[in-house]
Amino acid sequence: MLDTPEAVFEALRENHDRPHGLQRTVTAEELVEAAAPFEKPDTLVTALLELMTAYEFTGEHRKSPVVFARLLKLWDTAPESFSEWEAHQVFWRFKWVTTSLLQVPEMPLATVRGWIDQMRVRYAEAGHGLQPVAAMRYHVAAHTGVDVADAYDLWATRTRTDLSDCEACETRHLAWHQVTAGDDAGALDSWAPVLGGVQSCSEEPQVSQAQALLPLLRLGRADEARSHHLSGYRRVRGNTGTQESVGLHLEFCALSRNEGRGLEILAENRSLFEATGAPLAHLEFLTGVEVLLARLVGDGHGDTPVAGPPGRNWTADGLLAHVRAEADRLAAAFDARNATTAVGDRRRERLSRRPLLDEPLPLGLRASAGRTPAVAPAAPAVDVPGVPEDFVELVREARRMARAGHPGDTRLWTRIADRLADGSAAHDDRLGPEDLLRAELAGQRALTLTLEDRDAEAVAELERSAALYEGIGMPWQALSTRSRALAWVTGGEATENATDGATAPDAEALRAGLDAKVREAERLKAEVPLTGEALGEGEAAGDDPALGRRQHYLTVLYSRTFAAFKEVAQQLPEVSDLALERFEEAARVMRAEAESLSLPHQVAHVRQFVAEVAVRRGDAALAEAELRAGLRDNEAAERPWLSARPRALLAQVLLAGERPAEARELLHQAIADTLRYDDAEFPLAPTYALLGHAASRLGDTGGAVRHLSEAAARFDQEGAADQATDVRLQLADVLARSGQQADAVAVLESVLSDEASAAVGERPLAQARLSLARGLRELEEHLAAAEEFLRLADVVAGWGDGGPVLTLVAAEAATTLALAGRWDAADTAYERALAAHAEAPHPHLITHMMREFARLTMLAREAEGVDAALGHLTRADAVLAAVPEDVEGFAAWYERGEVRHRRARVLAEAERFPEALAEAEAAIATHEEGGEEGEVPRAEAVRIAALIEGALGRHTEAIARLTTAAARCRAAGLPEAAEILDGLRQDYATRARG
Repeated sequence: MLDTPEAVFEALRENHDRPHGLQRTVTAEELVEAAAPFEKPDTLVTALLELMTAYEFTGEHRKSPVVFARLLKLWDTAPESFSEWEAHQVFWRFKWVTTSLLQVPEMPLATVRGWIDQMRVRYAEAGHGLQPVAAMRYHVAAHTGVDVADAYDLWATRTRTDLSDCEACETRHLAWHQVTAGDDAGALDSWAPVLGGVQSCSEEPQVSQAQALLPLLRLGRADEARSHHLSGYRRVRGNTGTQESVGLHLEFCALSRNEGRGLEILAENRSLFEATGAPLAHLEFLTGVEVLLARLVGDGHGDTPVAGPPGRNWTADGLLAHVRAEADRLAAAFDARNATTAVGDRRRERLSRRPLLDEPLPLGLRASAGRTPAVAPAAPAVDVPGVPEDFVELVREARRMARAGHPGDTRLWTRIADRLADGSAAHDDRLGPEDLLRAELAGQRALTLTLEDRDAEAVAELERSAALYEGIGMPWQALSTRSRALAWVTGGEATENATDGATAPDAEALRAGLDAKVREAERLKAEVPLTGEALGEGEAAGDDPALGRRQHYLTVLYSRTFAAFKEVAQQLPEVSDLALERFEEAARVMRAEAESLSLPHQVAHVRQFVAEVAVRRGDAALAEAELRAGLRDNEAAERPWLSARPRALLAQVLLAGERPAEARELLHQAIADTLRYDDAEFPLAPTYALLGHAASRLGDTGGAVRHLSEAAARFDQEGAADQATDVRLQLADVLARSGQQADAVAVLESVLSDEASAAVGERPLAQARLSLARGLRELEEHLAAAEEFLRLADVVAGWGDGGPVLTLVAAEAATTLALAGRWDAADTAYERALAAHAEAPHPHLITHMMREFARLTMLAREAEGVDAALGHLTRADAVLAAVPEDVEGFAAWYERGEVRHRRARVLAEAERFPEALAEAEAAIATHEEGGEEGEVPRAEAVRIAALIEGALGRHTEAIARLTTAAARCRAAGLPEAAEILDGLRQDYATRARG
């Protein structure tokens, strides 16, 4: 019942602890009604201030001025009803009313300016400085575009007062002024204290993070932009009071080419379409939505389903039309009110922006497919520069590149197939037999199918290609093609991929088939020498036929070597002598033939096989030597495009050997060559992941985040969800270890909300949830952290071997619930942790939990705190007493010392100083048992003992204790601990002299 002022005050306190949202706002309205009838208006004053706060932080700016008018009337008639803090708030909230009035287009500017005039009069009468008044006049000028420079000077040059906006908010306004003036670099310099965490408030840094996104991108500081998007968006999502910031994040997604991420944000903020209490902020949100939707529609995705206002299904083009009409109406209303075009001009400027990057900025996140429609990439241009338009020249260029082993031929063969399919080209007799082109295209299709792990279909295409070569009298081409088909299925892969009941030949039969192909190659070699110029059957004049025959011959030998390599790889780590002998013999023959025929790039192929076997068998030295020699071979062959793979493998070897700097350089070179030579087959995603690891080991966190984010995005594009998730878990670890906890949490939330991540496995995801829970706790989002701990506890409880983990999770859940102030739930989790400990003991975790409960109980439970806190510590003593003496890795002295330390502090807070000093002395003695390891906790226990002595007035004894302890710390190599103790000693010495 809210029939007494005390009951209303208690309800106000409870409501104040709720997060801003509809429930808090509605309750605040009800409490104002409950407070109104009381004779003394002091309860009503408090209720009105609470209601105004609720409106301010949920974007209900239309209602805020009405509440303040009631508050101001009470101030004029009953100022004694206001506490000192409430009296200060009356003057502070004049600013809220000004900005609220500015938010509503129906409110005439004369009224807004009249309100500022009243603010000036009241400030002057109360003796307050006028800088906040100048700030409000600047906000009006910036909004209307009239006399901005003069208003800025009048505000920025005045001295701050105790009623000025907080430093963080003023920094934001100053920086945004520079952005609007075109000085991105200067703005970011001004923003440094906020973006760097030096200045903060309830609105910062998240609002500044949103505003800084595009300036950062425009200056090429993409890593910082990524970080501010990850951490900043989490703090504004779904919040009606920060819908303008959500709009800026949507715009950032569109202009960084992350439209898919933008659609997910749109889905998470669907409720903001109905948040119309702050029309100006709503316009900014709608404009951000429009920027995103215009990008989608402009790229041909107008029929993509998107999240819009509740009540109907929307497509991108339908929602774009709806949003554009509403935003145009609002912009026109503001410009009519202001008699300027400033609002409309700013909107048009935002809508005119184009993407700031050529490629999507990797964010390290994956849009949740279950909740957000995927956005297909725009189709590439048909006429790619460098691709001959003339069909005959196109085919000849593709053949030339194929003979050279240049990876860029893939794009040309694709273009050839497309032109034949769409009828824009037909076979030309100048290209030789039509079946020759068909055979070449079938071979290319086989390669594409292999990259898609469709080996059975690939083999069928190779057989079709070989038959076509045979039909036109090209035996070398047919032979090398059939040998490739056999090599690709050796080791049982064909059995796994066989369809329609087909049975693949066994491994022995495949080996025999490859041996037969080698014998057939030897027969053909005897008929037409590989080093002569005579044409073989089916060979065309104009090329180097002998070189072609040598290449096909080496392809046959390569196929046998590749098959033998796969057999060895499949048997590792225990390889049969027979398999190893077959591989070594095949490699020896291929290498000797390649050297005799002066084909160094084929020698490099052999070296890479040898190196890969050596890596898997632990012979890093051999692997490195072979790979470096192979790189020299490719250089001698003038085929630099073949070096990307051996470079990447060599980088792996060096990374395993703790040589990350060399590995990073090689990986950069491999990626550069891949892009330079248009190698669509090169595995870029795992290479970027390796590059991220190398950067992390070198302490280059920015590089590690950049490369791991790129790797995750590429795995997404390839449909490799499990690899993408694994990389994201590594990315989150790098971010957390570097102190970017908010970024890590954003990545982990993305992983755990993605249904595709289930492929990674329950236990890795459980580790991810544990990391997420701990990250949320570090960010002081205690309730969210506790929820994650509890979810994890339910998962772990189902594991047969999960006892120790359940103890850990339950203990951390209990402590986190206590931090969140949810004591009933915390007590339940506490008992669950004790039950888990009984089944799977983990005394360190349990006693830590008990010490934390003692500490938090003293902070939160007031009257009952002392006895309850001491009770937790008594239980901790019992847990420690039950631990056997010979438990490996358990420092009993430390745990006992810390329990006594905490008991000393509890007793000291209860002003039971003699008992507290005795416990502190016991803690010092117990830590003494730890030898060198005990010096740091011992020093802290000494500090507490000295503080207790000071409370007892025993400064001389405290000084003596601190002097001895500081000297001991210096002798133990602990200068920081000594400095802390010396500081307290000097403080006591000063008091003694005084």
